[in-house]
Amino acid sequence: MTEMRAALFDRYGPPDVLYEGTVPRPVTGRDRVLVRVLAATVNGGELVLRSGALPSWFMRGPFPRQTGLDFVGEVVEVGDAVTTYSVGDRVWGLLEEKPDESGQTLRSLAEYVAVPPDCLAPAPRTLDPAQAATLPVGSLTALIGLRHKAGLRDGERLLVRGAAGGVGSAVVQMGVALGAKVTALAGATTLDFVTGLGAAEAHDYRTTSPDDLGRFDVVFDTVGTELPRYRRLLAPGGRMIAARFDTDHLVRSLATIAASAVHGRSRIRFFRGAPDAALLNEISEMADTGVLRPLVDESFPLSRVADAHRRLEQGGVRGKVVVTLTD
Repeated sequence: MTEMRAALFDRYGPPDVLYEGTVPRPVTGRDRVLVRVLAATVNGGELVLRSGALPSWFMRGPFPRQTGLDFVGEVVEVGDAVTTYSVGDRVWGLLEEKPDESGQTLRSLAEYVAVPPDCLAPAPRTLDPAQAATLPVGSLTALIGLRHKAGLRDGERLLVRGAAGGVGSAVVQMGVALGAKVTALAGATTLDFVTGLGAAEAHDYRTTSPDDLGRFDVVFDTVGTELPRYRRLLAPGGRMIAARFDTDHLVRSLATIAASAVHGRSRIRFFRGAPDAALLNEISEMADTGVLRPLVDESFPLSRVADAHRRLEQGGVRGKVVVTLTD
């Protein structure tokens, strides 16, 4: 069986548990596309899973475990039943978060991934792999959350919490593209960064009380703590989107989201973005036309995957931390 390089960890813990190892290369299958991965990113949820901070019922699956959710790469094999892609196509996509029969979940920080074509779309023509890798997770989450979950309309006021991160920076850009007046909450060192993305206002989350921010038609929270406090900032008819929950108080956080259903339209809507080829294709076009900008905070080779996780944990990230697999 052919082996490939991959980011692995044999136990839960700090970034140091990560290492570059080898695993079997995935089999293409008749309904799969085999992609050679060129770049991927580190996402906040992966830090939590690697650390082992979630309850045991969240942490199923054998070791060694892999990591990575998004990818940009090149098609190297196509199954007999696939008609939408050819060898040599530059593609990007997200992986489904479903374990296989062995209990493992396919992850993207590896040399190859074998995925169904509905998890893929053509990658932006104008971006290199590292740049393109910064967009799928955050932009898909932003597009689904703002347009499909919140129904954001032109001229509405949008508050983005965690506005400088991978998802938050995409929400700022998407909100501007949809015609909203965007207020950003971020760290003091990133305020110029988020206003450069189009935010009309930017405030230091450490020194700004939510009570001083006013009212908003939509609140998009990428942090996950104090959700009820930020829900109270909604204007009549306002909508709140939460792309993250409080992992330090998981049960309480999930209960808060569920209990918010009593507020009807103004409840807290929590969701996880899933692979969607049509939306990924739309985001690719947005990138090629300049509506969405790639935001690379720092890039690391696969051999330094622990450093990539460490960088994201440090905070103050502007955009995305990228891992390349071309070394």
